Amino acid sequence: MAKKDTSVGTPATVALVKAGIAFTPHPYDHDPAAAGYGLEAASALGIETTRVFKTLLADVDGALVVAVVPVAGQLDLKALAAAVGGKKARMADPSLAERKTGYVVGGISPIGQKTRLRTVVDTSAAQFGSVFVSGGRRGFDIELAPVDLVSVTSATLAGIGKV
Repeated sequence: MAKKDTSVGTPATVALVKAGIAFTPHPYDHDPAAAGYGLEAASALGIETTRVFKTLLADVDGALVVAVVPVAGQLDLKALAAAVGGKKARMADPSLAERKTGYVVGGISPIGQKTRLRTVVDTSAAQFGSVFVSGGRRGFDIELAPVDLVSVTSATLAGIGKV
């Protein structure tokens, strides 16, 4: 993987370039009728769903938390709450997620968000040499090393995904 084409110009790619983190951009044709953005990305890019991660926002005891989990599974809200020392988690309102991150639903990247939020990445990411996350818009993923994803987002690793 090498730094490439920053002309895509999303806050995520700008943040990665600024941090000196290697990544590979993967644009694809987004289908507005697709049922799930992450599954669409995996299919369009020909990547196994275990390596493609979705970015979700949850409210944990009144604070927004970013959760990054494989698109093949779901977010375990109880595990997320426990991972950040909280008691109860629920999915955040999509309009709030868009306002706080600066991205639209289906294109929310864990990188380069408008408001820096506490981030938790599922431990399954660590088993791969590289993973895919949204690059900051629908139809655009970025590939990077899990250690770099954790570093650039100041994330913690925890078992927050479930199949």
